[in-house]
Amino acid sequence: MEKEYKNVYVFAEQRNGVIQNVAYELLGKANDLASELGQKVVAVLLGDGIADKAQDLIEMGADDVVVIDRPELKDYLTEQYTQAMSQLIDHCAPRIVLFGATTIGRDLAPRLACRVKSGLVADCTKLTIEPDKDGNLDFFSTRPAFGGNLMATIVCPTSRPQMSTVRPGVMQKRTREVGKKGNIQRFEPTFDASKFKVRLIETQMNDNKVADISNAKILISGGRGVHDKEGFQKLQALADVMGGMVSSSRAMVDAGVMDHAYQVGQTGKTVRPNLYMACGISGAIQHLAGMEESHYIIAINKDKYAPIFSVADLGIVGDLHKIVPMLTERIKKEMEK
Repeated sequence: MEKEYKNVYVFAEQRNGVIQNVAYELLGKANDLASELGQKVVAVLLGDGIADKAQDLIEMGADDVVVIDRPELKDYLTEQYTQAMSQLIDHCAPRIVLFGATTIGRDLAPRLACRVKSGLVADCTKLTIEPDKDGNLDFFSTRPAFGGNLMATIVCPTSRPQMSTVRPGVMQKRTREVGKKGNIQRFEPTFDASKFKVRLIETQMNDNKVADISNAKILISGGRGVHDKEGFQKLQALADVMGGMVSSSRAMVDAGVMDHAYQVGQTGKTVRPNLYMACGISGAIQHLAGMEESHYIIAINKDKYAPIFSVADLGIVGDLHKIVPMLTERIKKEMEK
């Protein structure tokens, strides 16, 4: 008898017992997909001593949570996690499985796709349920292709489950529903320890205290038109007045003016702030892929034909080196009233 593949599963990534934000973002999108299909959202939580985190996932959008709580899963190791997830997939037959495009998700998802003989669409920025050529609802994933010069929409019509990794910061988290009820169940995989070829000897934590621009509500972002570090000081002054952060396009990172941690775009971070101000950024598709979902976009550029204006809610044609200081002073005066 052929399996019935159903429900949207989300790999709820956790590190040191802390569920990562991308898991909550995926639960938000999974609710949209499951609603279109008339199915449920199931979060999958792997680790050691993490069963108490299941209720948190239910309140953030999961209908059910499957907990795999084993000592073998205390630290992320590819083979252990792949064995556990592949057995779960064989047992539960999910229709869709979503992973965050993090270092863990990018390692686990392709190995798992190979193990269960399915396809994987990596680094997605959009997920939809749409009619296929026969009129049946199917799962479509959109990702940048050809160096980000176009967006490709991909469907795996025959293989199940349909799997995708999704960039952090792309999807919208749901509002927490405190006290929400859901079904929490345990799954017990059978591990083949003879295949555990890698051991974790030591963990060293990075003490880098660089703030994460993906969490910022206001971003003042600079591109080639900012020119140099002195130009970014003007953006920083505006960001300080507005309570925001400064970010950058790839051009300024390649020029050595800004650190890669502050880069927005296809090869940087995907952001969704309440306000994104693009200063001296032309708006190449690689950059737009990382910020076009911002709630409100203001563009400042001397070139009135710059592509950035096509996605901007408000455009200012002019020299940012004159406009930004004027904005800073005006906002400072307004806030002092």
